[in-house]
Amino acid sequence: MSSLLKDKRAVVTGASQGIGFAIARTLLKEGAEVALCARKPESLRKAVENLQQDVKGRKVLGHAADVSDSEQVGQFFAFVDKELGGLDILINNAGFGLFRATAELTVEEWDRLIGTNLSGAFYCSREALCRFEKRRGGSIINISSLAGRNPFAGGAAYNASKFGLNGFSEAMMLDHRNDNVRVSYIMPGSVSTKFGGEELDKADWKISPDDIAELVLDILRMPERTLISRIEVRPSRPQKY
Repeated sequence: MSSLLKDKRAVVTGASQGIGFAIARTLLKEGAEVALCARKPESLRKAVENLQQDVKGRKVLGHAADVSDSEQVGQFFAFVDKELGGLDILINNAGFGLFRATAELTVEEWDRLIGTNLSGAFYCSREALCRFEKRRGGSIINISSLAGRNPFAGGAAYNASKFGLNGFSEAMMLDHRNDNVRVSYIMPGSVSTKFGGEELDKADWKISPDDIAELVLDILRMPERTLISRIEVRPSRPQKY
């Protein structure tokens, strides 16, 4: 196994499947110890078991939490402190999509989507930053979307969350770049995951979650003098309609 991230401790949210799971597996293969966060305990348990079988000899843990709840986020990071003894890398990946016209959105749907996709990233980043201050550095990578710059009909809540996440990422980078904290965000187009439904979208023209995981590694590989602030990535040959 590689040792690029040997002795590094990482947190990945939304890690029970899809992009988050692929990122966690890749970080483990590169030598990191990883704590996974997801809302559903059973899905999280299965993810941890799968990773333990796939990447033996690396410390991988799971703790269920809803990132839209700041108290649950605090409890999750207390778990990370206890089990990993510190933090070097935060991957804010938790998110979901809900697509309908603005007039059809309920207040509850809006609050849930913004709470997960945007507020969750803030709650987790806030917890990470206070730990990075003690360690004098760290990395935060937010998984955003091309929907954070390209609005579309039916995307009012989702677009708002991702436009917000992009702005939050860039401002946080400016706030803390001189504290040896590197903040980056990745904006994928269509990725082959269960996003937006229970069935895995296996369309072969879509980006693989493993490709996003490789981009995370590219960011982490950069020398400390260099910051990749954002990455846009899209399918090479999108489906024609």
